[in-house]
Amino acid sequence: MTSAVSDEKIVMSRYLFILIILGMSQLSVSGQTETATFAGGCFWCTEAIFKSLKGVETVESGYSGGKTKNPTYREVCTGETGHAEAIQITFDPKVIGFRELLEVFWETHDPTTLNRQGADVGTQYRSAIFYHSTEQKEIAEKYKAELDKEKIFNGPIVTEITPFDKFYKAENYHQDYFDNNRTQGYCQMVIVPKLEKFRKIFKDKLK
Repeated sequence: MTSAVSDEKIVMSRYLFILIILGMSQLSVSGQTETATFAGGCFWCTEAIFKSLKGVETVESGYSGGKTKNPTYREVCTGETGHAEAIQITFDPKVIGFRELLEVFWETHDPTTLNRQGADVGTQYRSAIFYHSTEQKEIAEKYKAELDKEKIFNGPIVTEITPFDKFYKAENYHQDYFDNNRTQGYCQMVIVPKLEKFRKIFKDKLK
């Protein structure tokens, strides 16, 4: 009798252990995040915009799309590294989808000007989507085609859609630039108006 009770306790303990493991696995799956990498002009602007979105967990400013390893800001500014000023976004796809991020991306910069955003000129300011999966590629290409077909912009979209290779995080003083330099001239004249327009259009998506 004692042996039977003992065996039953062992079985129950194993059963509970399995339930706990399954529960932990489920939590892990539900907490998965994805990554998006965009270039849309000065990363001080794009970082401030995407940080404001619900579902976006982190945004880092950096460089992507070139061949120079570990580039510095000075090097990227020469336009000779092949890199674009970019942001790397970590987001929860259950809160905000990749297509929604693209909607914000295309709405908050001019994707029709080649290697230029406003007064910023050079390949480092080009419009680009560096996709991390076949799914991201397909979504981006389809969305771009839809926008061109509907003639949403005054000219054809020149945004490049290329596979992600590497992202080099920019120097520390570029991170959270707007938050740390709100009274600076560039922030007041360029970033603040962009943010105000963005917040009016996407007010339902703000944190």
